[in-house]
Amino acid sequence: MSSDESRGSRIAPAIAVGGLFAVLAATVNGATFGFEEVGFPADASVVHNIGYALFNLAEYDLGAVPSEGFLAAFLIAAVALDVAVDGAVYLAKREEDGSVVAAVGQAFTDGGRDGGDRR
Repeated sequence: MSSDESRGSRIAPAIAVGGLFAVLAATVNGATFGFEEVGFPADASVVHNIGYALFNLAEYDLGAVPSEGFLAAFLIAAVALDVAVDGAVYLAKREEDGSVVAAVGQAFTDGGRDGGDRR
């Protein structure tokens, strides 16, 4: 395939991506969210208020800034990360002759020398 043919086949997708970007930029630029921008109070702790919102404790008047609760999102993210770690550990194992062995095989306790030679 010559360079002229491959160049022509990439122009149409590039124009489509540019057009989609322009539509997205115009949509975001023209969007109104129905509320006014509010700054964070100077006497309020940002870290504490994020924690209160994360664990849905703002309803107990612990946070200085009213916010939505994100406890469900926190728990879903925690479960998803736990499943990902468990899956990685499961995939890191391999089977040899019907028995499961660790991914790294036997640990090299003698500095990496095979055969157990201690010199």
